[in-house]
Amino acid sequence: MGRLFLINLEGNIYSCKCCHTPLALLDDIISKSFNCRHGKAYLFNDVVNVTIGEKEERMMITGLHTVVDIFCVTCGSIVGWKYEVAHEKSEEYKVGKFILERFKVVGPDGSGYLPVQEAHIAGSDGDEA
Repeated sequence: MGRLFLINLEGNIYSCKCCHTPLALLDDIISKSFNCRHGKAYLFNDVVNVTIGEKEERMMITGLHTVVDIFCVTCGSIVGWKYEVAHEKSEEYKVGKFILERFKVVGPDGSGYLPVQEAHIAGSDGDEA
């Protein structure tokens, strides 16, 4: 994290919605089936051009996790979080992985995403319970 990523791989990059700084490659997506309080969220192996916040414990639908929020290095917008610790054995695959909230990024095709208005989506991961 914190490393600068400037390569223009047209059509393969998720960027910050506010300032268009590249954040992640399409090839680094692990899952598009995550949800958060604002709608869809994607799990990534790696992200770039982010800084991290303080560790905190969050109770999510899938259990207690230690996470750090991640912020765009250019504009400072919060774009998601990183899993530091999963307290449930079945959730350990998330440790060291990153969530980008879809409404905070622009997709590889240049599209944005509008947040879902519902407070919680059944079966989602990322919503605080």
